Amino acid sequence: MVATEIRGPEDVVSDGEGRFFTGAADGTIWRLTLPESGAVRAVPVAHTRGRPLGLEPAPKGRLLVCDAQRGLLHVDTHDGAVRVLAGEAGGERLRFCSNVAEAADGTLYFSVSSRRYGLEDWMGGILEHTGTGQLLRLLPGGEPEVLLDGLHFANGVALAEDESFVLVAESGAYRLRRLWLTGPRSGQCEMLAEGLPGFPDNISRGPGDVFWVALAGPRERGVDLLHRMPPRAGRAAWRAAKSFRPRPRRTVRILALSSDGDVVCDLRRAKSPYRMVTGVCRSGSFLIMGSLVENGLAVCELPPSITASTGSFQNLR
Repeated sequence: MVATEIRGPEDVVSDGEGRFFTGAADGTIWRLTLPESGAVRAVPVAHTRGRPLGLEPAPKGRLLVCDAQRGLLHVDTHDGAVRVLAGEAGGERLRFCSNVAEAADGTLYFSVSSRRYGLEDWMGGILEHTGTGQLLRLLPGGEPEVLLDGLHFANGVALAEDESFVLVAESGAYRLRRLWLTGPRSGQCEMLAEGLPGFPDNISRGPGDVFWVALAGPRERGVDLLHRMPPRAGRAAWRAAKSFRPRPRRTVRILALSSDGDVVCDLRRAKSPYRMVTGVCRSGSFLIMGSLVENGLAVCELPPSITASTGSFQNLR
């Protein structure tokens, strides 16, 4: 692990120039450099006065931040200025803004995990399984509009390289939805991947239009059973779980998917020193991972060939 002074780096993104950004539980936005020597420099660049989750680097030192408490933010990484881009949608406060992607024309696509539960009660949203998540769009100078509603814990968001579609993860349904934005299928929604082996969280796009997906935890038989029962069963389970807050399993799993939904890479490790990976990005031959609950980022060197590879994180550090 590196930069262990950073508590709860839920997402991690690269600006493509050797710099990485992550947000901590106390609201601090950090900029990091991870040279090949292993020496890490971590510098705080801003503070959101909330709880930053999903991030998206933008031109000229801008950073888009989904803050669980304040909504969709614009952060200037040079002077630390923070501006709210969207704090509500349709007159309703954004209770749980989760992840964001920006198109070339400045259009923003972002997710709200739940309209009922906040970040501190995220497990309630998973267990109740009533589908109050959303995918929204914010046009430059406009107001947020809902593109997809009724999502089961909407989470990671990513655009195709040609911006023909946008992906959104449904953590509570183990799947990735694809909404077409251009072409003959524009406006149509379909599944890119479903029946995933864990809860998909943040998504990042890597070289070759490959989407890297962090699985925050493996599927749980008890959760699957609750999802087949009426919502009141999930609410009862959440009331019971609140008293002891079960810890996530010590597992790490990352999937890389092509734009057709094919698995390009499947990396995993049981009994990991790092748990609940919620964000991942590729930088050259390395994967950088963040976690909602851990301190610091995890770094792993990829296998020499990632095409159709399945392996373990033996060199996780």
